Amino acid sequence: MEQTSLECALDAIDRANRADPNQELVAGKSVPREYAYSLHMTRWLNELESSPSERMQIACRAQHIERWKMPRSDYPEGRKSYYEWRQACGRMHGRRAAEIMESCGYPKSECERVEVILTKRELRKDADTQLLEDVACMVFLEKYFAQFYADNTEYDREKWLRIVRRTWGKMSPRAHERAQALSTKLPGHLQLLMQEALADPG
Repeated sequence: MEQTSLECALDAIDRANRADPNQELVAGKSVPREYAYSLHMTRWLNELESSPSERMQIACRAQHIERWKMPRSDYPEGRKSYYEWRQACGRMHGRRAAEIMESCGYPKSECERVEVILTKRELRKDADTQLLEDVACMVFLEKYFAQFYADNTEYDREKWLRIVRRTWGKMSPRAHERAQALSTKLPGHLQLLMQEALADPG
C-alpha cells in the first residue's frame, strides 16, 4: 500500500532522529534521544488537540530534528549566545522539515508554513506556533524539568523562579490548565518551586 504524504514525512523524520548517538531511557529501554523527544511531542500534541492538522503533526515531530548536529557547546557561554543557538536550531529544524515535506509531495506553501512554525517567529500571533510552544512546554515539564533541575545545582532560587515564570509566560491558557494538573505529579521540591513562582508571576 502506497504511503500518504504524512506517513512519508513522519517516517523520514523518525529515520533522521533514530540516528541520534545520544540515548534516553524510556520505560527502561535505551532509545535515541531526539527520537524519544519527538514521540513525547506527538503524544502531547494529541493530548492538547483532538484532531491536529498534518502540518502540526509534522512540526511537532520535527521540533528537534537532528539537534545533536548543532550542539550548545558550539556557541559561547551566556544567555545571549544561548538564544542565538536556539534561534539557529529553529532555522535548521525548519529547513530540514521543509526539505522532507517537499520530498514527500507537499506543496511549497505547506513546506514554508511548517518552516515558519518551527522558527517560532510568530509566537503569540499564530495559533499553530503557539500550539507547538504549548506542546514543547508540556514535554519539558513532564519529561525533562526534574533532570534539568538536578543538572544545574549552581542556579540560585531566583534564577529557578525566573525559569518557571518564563516557561509559564510562553504558554496559552489551555496549556496552563494542563500544566497545573501535571504539576501535581512532579517531585515535591518542583511542586513548591512552581507554586512559589506562580504565586507572584512578576
